[in-house]
Amino acid sequence: MAIYLKQGKAQEEIAQNDAQISETVSQTIKKIEQEGDAAVRELSNKFDKWNPEQFRLTDEQIEEIVSSVPEQTIEDIKFAQSNVKRFAEEQRKSMVDIEVETLPGVILGHKNIPVNSVGCYIPGGRYPMVASAHMSVLTAKVAGVKRVIACTPPIGGEIPAATVAAMHMAGADEIYILGGIQAMAAMAVGTETIEPVDMLVGPGNAFVAETKRQLYGRVGIDLFAGPTETLVVADETADAEMIATDLLGQGEHGPTSPGALITTSRKLAEETVEEIERQLQVLPTADVARVSWEDYGVIILVEDEQEALVEADKLAFEHVEILTKDPDYFLNNMTNYGCLFLGPETNVAYGDKVIGTNHTLPTKGAARYTGGLWVGKFLKTCTYQRVTEEASVYVGEYAARLCQLENFAGHAEQALLRVRRYGKK
Repeated sequence: MAIYLKQGKAQEEIAQNDAQISETVSQTIKKIEQEGDAAVRELSNKFDKWNPEQFRLTDEQIEEIVSSVPEQTIEDIKFAQSNVKRFAEEQRKSMVDIEVETLPGVILGHKNIPVNSVGCYIPGGRYPMVASAHMSVLTAKVAGVKRVIACTPPIGGEIPAATVAAMHMAGADEIYILGGIQAMAAMAVGTETIEPVDMLVGPGNAFVAETKRQLYGRVGIDLFAGPTETLVVADETADAEMIATDLLGQGEHGPTSPGALITTSRKLAEETVEEIERQLQVLPTADVARVSWEDYGVIILVEDEQEALVEADKLAFEHVEILTKDPDYFLNNMTNYGCLFLGPETNVAYGDKVIGTNHTLPTKGAARYTGGLWVGKFLKTCTYQRVTEEASVYVGEYAARLCQLENFAGHAEQALLRVRRYGKK
């Protein structure tokens, strides 16, 4: 039986925080709907101290910004984007259009059609998430999206040059220096100067995530992404230093980022707690990581890898590192996760920044029903059908009876009209 050696905050307290955020977002969206650009400018000035002549960067501005980025940074971005693009292209190849004759004269098919326009959010603030440009903008372009716009907030009143370079290199058609709720709402609702999009994607803080949630339906979204989550599943073959490093390395994302350890070894669990405390004494981002671990950290002691699997699937975390003697057991059997990191040689940071899998992943249990952002999220699989006259008569007789069974007289007449018209020939 699984034993919780450490638990995080109660769900009731978390829900109270979520309710406050929800109200703020709702009011802000209404304000932007009513006031357009004026509201966007007021909010940008209030929250980011950012009030430029226009929020969209011109081609000349982009060229100047990109040229200011160090050559090594440009090369690093190119390396990451080449990996993301390569994997996304292979994923796209796996999605094929089909057409099949299911009955004589009955032709059915589907086409994978890209969404026409997408708005990508690239987080900034304390952490300018350059990698999110690759994951959203570049993946959308590989999918074939015609118009991809991207927003990122200013940092300390300055334009984040490396982020802009990554957005441009990824293929963004429009780049806006705009953050938070105002960026998300402006892209979805549209203003006098920002044409609305059909879909919103990208990670962000709690306010950004809630904005996406409230706008869902008006526009499509990639997924509901809350605070980042990291689970390490470990047995006696793992070491505490690596576990502590990987949990705290993700805990620095924010003070509400859950980190969990499921282990078959009580000794390893105790050593990990000690190692976490040691590392928090020297980690530059310990002010954030400590809060995330103390408030949201979880340690679960289990009997064996079978019980570890059960508990891991219950958590359904975003990132799951497998540090056991047989990682493939979890690859072959685990069903609820955003992305798996198999073995000690890899880690979540690789997935977040450079290796090629997408870092926009499901949180808050959403891994039970969805995967992360990928090429397929930007594609609509749309069906079509065509039939011959003979097939229409044959299918029509079945259709009419089935419609009448449900009391749909008008539906039945659609079928019977074809039976009468084409059956006479």
